[in-house]
Amino acid sequence: MTRPIAITPGDPCGIGPEIVARAWCEAPELTQGCFVAGDVGLMRRAMALVPTAIAFPVCEIETPADALQVPPRCLPVLQVVPLAPVLPWGQVDARAGQLAGEAVLWATRAALRGDVAAVVTAPLHKEALHAAGAPYNQYPGHTELLQAESARHKGVPVEQMPVRMMLANDELRTVLVSIHVSLLQALEAITQERVLQTLRITDAALTPVLGRKPRMAVAGVNPHAGEGGLFGREEVDVLQPCLVRALQEGLDVHGPYAPDTVFMRARQQADGRREFDVVIAMYHDQGLIPVKYLGVEQGVNVTLGLPLIRTSPDHGTAMDIAGQGVANASSLIQAIRMARHMVSGAH
Repeated sequence: MTRPIAITPGDPCGIGPEIVARAWCEAPELTQGCFVAGDVGLMRRAMALVPTAIAFPVCEIETPADALQVPPRCLPVLQVVPLAPVLPWGQVDARAGQLAGEAVLWATRAALRGDVAAVVTAPLHKEALHAAGAPYNQYPGHTELLQAESARHKGVPVEQMPVRMMLANDELRTVLVSIHVSLLQALEAITQERVLQTLRITDAALTPVLGRKPRMAVAGVNPHAGEGGLFGREEVDVLQPCLVRALQEGLDVHGPYAPDTVFMRARQQADGRREFDVVIAMYHDQGLIPVKYLGVEQGVNVTLGLPLIRTSPDHGTAMDIAGQGVANASSLIQAIRMARHMVSGAH
């Protein structure tokens, strides 16, 4: 890599710092050229949770570029926040929310400046982030903070920086038309404009990664994709006209398909083949249940539509096990692998 990847430690009271430390120890070849944008003391406490036999020393670096020169078996940290107090593991704390938010904000700005190639974010705690006060209390989570900062950098309203969530693992990719809204609101969000926007964002994000246009399958809304209007008309009135428009724009899009079978068709088979590269899901649970069923520890959350690469593990802060030295870094390791893959694809 010619530019490093920044990894934010997430909420200092959750498992984020520990899984970051474990990722360095368990996948040293993957984390080479990466660094933690956070607090040195926090990462040393987190490394102390890792078994001594595999633990790495934590070193402080002065600039992001220094991460490219750090020798193997060493975790580089750039101090991007004020020196953090020692906070108790497993507790919601406004100070932790502020430190986590500051680290993400720094990493986002560094990516927008081009100082880092990608950002990988360990889990935030939404309650702690809100408790931190302005400006962090205006963001429900990572995505909204990244979106707002990217829009500010580009000098456009947030509405002109539409983003989508992609959940992916080695077997399946799915992109959501809507995210954290009620099911009723999610149904109201299924419009031609929003679905077409999702298709365009997905095509733009995956084309450089795959080296070709992604073959996209659109999941229906209703059982059996509506059976021609017998079980609902969303497929007839919204999705089919949307797909016609997308095909006219040159997108490789197919459907709408019955949502109870389309994910199986898009799942990678043992021989490496898959019928579709990605499924466009109409709402949160429709898309996330199949991916998470295949294994939360392998899932990666990717934010599409930003002028930067951002990935994260597909789990939360797990306050109940924080500080116990038992956290699983698998999903974070996959998020780092995905970020590296997207960086190489973008070039």
